[in-house]
Formats: sequence, C-alpha cells, structure tokens
Amino acid sequence: MTTPETPGAPGDPAAGGGRGPAEAPPEPRQLPELIRTKRDGGRLTEADIGGFVRAVVDRSAQDAQIGAMLMAIRLQGMDLEETSALTQALAKSGQQLQWPEAWHQQLVDKHSTGGVGDKISLVLAPALAACGCKVPMISGRGLGHTGGTLDKLESIPGFSVLQSPEQMQALLEQVGCCIVGQSEQLVPADGILYAVRDVTATVDSLPLITASILSKKAVEGLSALVVDVKFGEAAVFPSQEQARELARALVGVGAGLGIRVAAALTAMDNPLGRTVGHTLEVEEALLCLDGVGPPDLRDLVTRLGGALLWLSGQAEAQAEGAARVAAALDDGSARDRFERMLAGQGVDAGLARALCAGTPAQRRQLLPCAQHQEELCSPADGTVERIRALVLALVLHELGAGRSRAGQPLRHGVGAELLVTVGQKLRRGTPWLRVHLDRPALGAPQRRALQGALVLSGREPFTAPSPFAELVLPPPATH
Repeated sequence: MTTPETPGAPGDPAAGGGRGPAEAPPEPRQLPELIRTKRDGGRLTEADIGGFVRAVVDRSAQDAQIGAMLMAIRLQGMDLEETSALTQALAKSGQQLQWPEAWHQQLVDKHSTGGVGDKISLVLAPALAACGCKVPMISGRGLGHTGGTLDKLESIPGFSVLQSPEQMQALLEQVGCCIVGQSEQLVPADGILYAVRDVTATVDSLPLITASILSKKAVEGLSALVVDVKFGEAAVFPSQEQARELARALVGVGAGLGIRVAAALTAMDNPLGRTVGHTLEVEEALLCLDGVGPPDLRDLVTRLGGALLWLSGQAEAQAEGAARVAAALDDGSARDRFERMLAGQGVDAGLARALCAGTPAQRRQLLPCAQHQEELCSPADGTVERIRALVLALVLHELGAGRSRAGQPLRHGVGAELLVTVGQKLRRGTPWLRVHLDRPALGAPQRRALQGALVLSGREPFTAPSPFAELVLPPPATH
C-alpha cells in the first residue's frame, strides 16, 4: 500500500533529499491557519493541501474542521494548480491499483456528476466489457438529491461493493468490469470528504467535484475516461456554461495526470429514462441491456461508450464505437457481462441468472418493493413540455430514497415511474406518474409538489430531444 509522503522532521538527514546540508523543512501549518487562509481568499500550497488530506485520513482533523475547510473552498474556489494538488493528494491517500501492462489501452471508465434517474453506469460498464474493455469503476453513493450507482446496485440482494484490489483484478480478468466503492484502501480521503460534502451543502464546488472524480480515476491506471457532466435544474450546475467550466477543468487536470479525459455535457431537467429510485432503476437498466428501454438512456449509453472506445484507440471513430456498444446491447452480450458481474460481486448465481433472463414482472418479484403505490393524474389537457426532475427527486428523498445524513439507511423500493414521455399529448385525468412508497399515501404537500413537476403546454406533440449537448475533448495525443 502506498502512502502519501510526509515531510521530514527538522534535523532528519533524509529530509534534505541528498542535496547536501539542507534547511529543515518549514513546520507544517496547523489546520485552523489553513482554513483561515482559504476562508480569506488565499492560495494553499501543495504542502498545505497534503497536510489537510493527511489530517483527514489519520482522523486528527475534527469533523467541524473538515466541514469548515470544504465550505471555505466552496466559497473561495481553487485555481487549477490547487485543484491538481488536491486531486493528487486524495489519490495518494491510499493504495494505487496495479494492472497487467498488456491491459493499459483497454482500461477505461465513465463517471457522472449526478442526475435524477441516471442509471447509465449500470448499462455502460458491462457493455464496454462486452466490447473488450476493462472497466474498474470506483463509484459513489447518493449525493444531495441525486442517486448513487452503489446504492442502486445494493438494492440487488447480496451485491457487495467492497472488493479488494485482488478481487477487482479477478473480476476484470473474468468479467471485464466491476463496480466498487471506495474502501479504506482506495482513495480513503475522498470517501470521508464525499460523505461530509453531502451533509454540509458543499456538493456544488467545482474544485471539490474535479478532485473527487479524478482522484478515484487516477488510482485506476486508466487510458481514457469520459465524464458525463450534467447541467439543468436537477444538476449540480444549472447552466450549460457552468457545466462547460467543470468539463474543461476535468479535461485539463486529467491531462496533467496522464489520462485522456473527454467530458459530455448532458441536460438534466427531465429525469433520465422513465424511472427514479434504486430498484426501479435497476429494472430499467436491465431493459436497456435487453436491447429495449427508453431511447434517451440508450442514446447516452451508446454515445458515451462510443467516445470511450475512440479515445482509447479501440475504434477508428466515435460513430463506430457507438455502433459496437449498441450491438452489445442488442445481442445480449452486455447483459451476459452484467449477470457475470453480479455473480462475481456476491449475488447468488441463480438470482443473477433469474434477474437477467426474467421478464419485467418476474424481475420485480426478485427485488425489494415498496409497500404501496399511488398514481397521479393530469390536472388538465396539454402536451408534456417538461417533467421537473428536481421536484420529483426532492419528494422521493423525503420518502426515504435519499439521505439527510451520512450513513443513513435507504428505502430501496421507494421511487417513481413516469407513465408519460416529454412531447406526448395528455388528456385531463390520465395517470402520468406512479409513486412507489412505504407509507399508505402521499401527504397533501407532496402530492401538490409532484403535480407541479408536470409542465404542460398548448403546442402540438413533439419528439423529445436527446439530452446530449456537446463533447469537450482533450488535446490531441502526442506520440
């Protein structure tokens, strides 16, 4: 296990690095001083940032100090050098993953900044494995109102997100992909900061997001990474311009780490697909792996996968890569990899088989269900202009699908199914939403909020546009 370097103590002959009599290194600055520096808009050095991260990992930093530093960074920001230093310090806080040299070009991954109904990773990782890639995906839990990939997978009985580096290597050899959490060995500092960000209103900080994403990816030894940067009402960043700023930071910091990073900007005003909630999203991911499922989900899976195959030199063009990913969805090979990943990560082989081979109705019997369902009907005639994903997510969060504090248990069966699509003509009284909940009925304020999520217009029906907006690419590779 590699650990961050620690400055030599005064008088330590090793501290001079073999360059003759050296001055003793400066005493590391104390945490309150570092917090004050950033609070007042100052710049933190690489040593300052390394000291803060070490204090997080060895638990000498109090929770209040971690929260204060995160808030100072959220309010004052960090420049590219500080962000790079934070990324590297987080990455070095634990073990670096080592893979066979022959795998390098095949090692790819994808990350999302978080959205509502975003189950892309569940589909894309096995689809890329079916295309010959190795996908060592270190993922996260729900953050703010957005659902976490790990939480969704844990709704499948037996699924274990804790896998040692040795187990990850075996999964990559036998399956081609794994989706795991941040163990204490892998990026432990980010695991701690991630949980604190969720409960201190510091989720939407550009440097913290950049460092969190890329530190997890830096330890994976990737050749290429695609980041799905969401923008819109239900995303971390409301505007496409803010999302582009994060995309450029990710591409720039990634290049400094030796990873070819591309960032896709995708709209997150409406939920992705037609379901929100852990179990329901697993069911919808399986539909996509059947070669069907919602067109917006399939479109993003194939686009992001195509970009990755091209970036890593495994396809001549993005379109060729996208076609290969689509073929893996249609011929069942991606679903086969998903089944093997489930069995490899603790799910009973019979259950994994039944889930992947079953009908939608059979699958529902195998996964945790909410105790009650309630349908909402359209209050008027009109065309569905928008379904406000944020409103939907906040109500589901309240019903137990999200966390208000780190470590809080989730209700995996709680969620919502959209019974209509954007662009569709709707008549008054037609059911448009089915809510799955663990209480007998929605409260009046919740029902009112959800009805406000349905935005109708008087225009003619239309085909909903793809959420994909643009792809920010890394500088051309130099050989």
